[in-house]
Amino acid sequence: MTRIPDPDQTLPEGAPAQALIDAIVTGRLGDPFAVLGRQTGPDGAQTLTVFAPDADTVSAIRNKSGRSIVDLDRIHPAGLFWARLPAKLKSDAPYRLRLSRDGHGWEREDPYRFGPVLGDLDEYLIAEGRHDDLYRRLGAHPMTHDGVAGVAFAVWAPNARRVSVVGHFNAWDGRRHPMRRRLGAGLWEIFIPGLVPGDLYKYEIIGAYGEVLPLKADPVSFRQEPPPATGSVVSGLPDHDWQDAGWMAERAATPLLNRPVSIYEVHLGSWRRGANGEVLDYATLADLLVDYVREMGFTHVELMPVSEHPFTGSWGYQPIGLFAPTARHGSPADFAGFVDRLHGAGIGVIVDWVPAHFPADEHGLARFDGTALYEHEDPRLGFHRDWNTLIYNFGRNEVANFLRASGLFWLEVYHVDGLRVDAVASMLYLDYSRQPGEWIPNRHGGRENLDAIDFLRATNALIGARAPGAATLAEESTAWPGVSRPVDQGGLGFDFKWNMGWMHDSLHYIAHDPIHRRHHHSEMTFSMHYAFTENFVLPISHDEVVHGKGSLLNKMPGDRWQKFANLRAYLGFMWTHPGKKLLFMGCEFAQEREWNHDTSLDWHLLDDASHAGVQTLVRDLNRAYRDLPALHQLDCDPTGFEWVIPDDAENSVFAFLRKGAEGAPVLILCNLTPVVRDAYRVGVPLGGKWTQYLNTDAAAYGGSNVGNGDAVHALDDESHGLPFTLSLTLPPLATLIFIPES
Repeated sequence: MTRIPDPDQTLPEGAPAQALIDAIVTGRLGDPFAVLGRQTGPDGAQTLTVFAPDADTVSAIRNKSGRSIVDLDRIHPAGLFWARLPAKLKSDAPYRLRLSRDGHGWEREDPYRFGPVLGDLDEYLIAEGRHDDLYRRLGAHPMTHDGVAGVAFAVWAPNARRVSVVGHFNAWDGRRHPMRRRLGAGLWEIFIPGLVPGDLYKYEIIGAYGEVLPLKADPVSFRQEPPPATGSVVSGLPDHDWQDAGWMAERAATPLLNRPVSIYEVHLGSWRRGANGEVLDYATLADLLVDYVREMGFTHVELMPVSEHPFTGSWGYQPIGLFAPTARHGSPADFAGFVDRLHGAGIGVIVDWVPAHFPADEHGLARFDGTALYEHEDPRLGFHRDWNTLIYNFGRNEVANFLRASGLFWLEVYHVDGLRVDAVASMLYLDYSRQPGEWIPNRHGGRENLDAIDFLRATNALIGARAPGAATLAEESTAWPGVSRPVDQGGLGFDFKWNMGWMHDSLHYIAHDPIHRRHHHSEMTFSMHYAFTENFVLPISHDEVVHGKGSLLNKMPGDRWQKFANLRAYLGFMWTHPGKKLLFMGCEFAQEREWNHDTSLDWHLLDDASHAGVQTLVRDLNRAYRDLPALHQLDCDPTGFEWVIPDDAENSVFAFLRKGAEGAPVLILCNLTPVVRDAYRVGVPLGGKWTQYLNTDAAAYGGSNVGNGDAVHALDDESHGLPFTLSLTLPPLATLIFIPES
């Protein structure tokens, strides 16, 4: 890249000093706008300096007429040209460049004649860490600047000595488009005329110690090349004609807390694949997923991370592009259309968002300007050994601002309805997965990450103010108090928290042979001791069907019939237990093998009646959850639940009531042994007829069809502290739902 200046060349009077010339041609120019383009000297004389290594001749011409203003002298063989401009030329007169090489000529704008795009307020807010619209200023934005079309680039790299935009348009030569440095906030910017959406680019950075770093993708790029390529693509914000105004208005007016929320967790790359095993594009996925989710009755889909990520095997949980939907399935506009299609079908969209850590890929954020910029320098704070990733420095204003803006971006730009925040526990604790001596206490000597706490609270407060009705959900696996409580009450401000305790206890219980379950009865009842301390989601997620854990079906004990019966009973228990619901794709039809992100789910299993029966059950459970207010209205309120029989460990039977804000209660019974129990007495609060609304042992679901017919009549006898009694037949390994006649 570097060429040696000609030592015998005599520089014209007024030309840049030799040291500046050397800096230009060697790519070490720190302040290009002070040297390149049109400059006015102390005496008022104007000069023009152009670096054009692809040209033999360069002239400045008038913008409109194309008449020559001046021919520039070549003052360095590497392609540096200079001239003194005519004294009569106005200092603000626009000009263009006419270049030629080997007899071929072309014209272009001079990027160094354009003023800044960023304003002083942008610089101030970014330095303060309070620029909520950061993504509208940083990144690559197609625009018209001073009447000329091109792309404005801006990036944060405060410790860099030089930052350049490189791409095919300049032969990936970092000498050609060095950026303007904004010292106040460590920003670099440049407007490059003539570039258009679709152009590939990266940043070439000379680091704090003078080293040329590996080319970096744009941290705020809106589109990136499909992996394994790593370039950023000029895109701008997606230009989508949204058709979901009604959905967005209803979302803002009706918070989720008292509504049915049944989430279908999806990995877009393996939900379905094409005939030849290829991943599907966003449009095709929308065609298939909309119909399926609507038919199954789920209220939301949760997408495993769609932020661009280099390693497919990370499932998206090691993202590089926090503002770019993955190009594996299409363009940003295609993703916007995908969300719009779901909204049009009445289906909400939650995306997994990963502000906890990032991969150390050299083209990403790691040592972005040659220093630990986004991460901590000390690995006791900045390196996550479990995942071989780097931890964000939440205490740095600019980093926290970058992350908050990313979360807001998905909600505002793509109309996403919620962010499920990954690995919150790893953010909250400085000693997370670390041994003594491997972590640094906070300023009070404690293990809490005070900067992360402040970041999460500020993020949730911002989302609450800027994205009405959007929800945040925390994957938080500890007993940290107040995760889903308001910030002004000392909480973290999330709307919901995953109930990992319920998930672990209930799966541990259901994996036991029924003959032993009597000894583990409390594992199914303990969750009610804390069920209303948070606004919980009951998660059966991808984490439960990977890494040797087996499928949900194969966690169940017994022969094949019992496995399916156990699974149906478990799903019935889950859908009637307080809390919103989340189920990973494939579990709804009893996928038999462990999930593999490289292949489609085994949809052919639905040719088997047992698998089809589980799918039908999940559809009917979603209908019951939606149609019966008692099952969802007070999901997060202790007045919505009452034990009837919590202590029949000998028979492994549970019975409880669910209640809504108004209307009749619903009775649920679970018999978690393969023994049919006749004349089983259970107390109820109302007399008259009780309809058997759902029976997971029904023949339609693949069960033995033992049950109670359409309805039973209450006896005028007190049981379990309630004034009436039902005498029931409990099917083997089954959950029953009864509703009183209105």
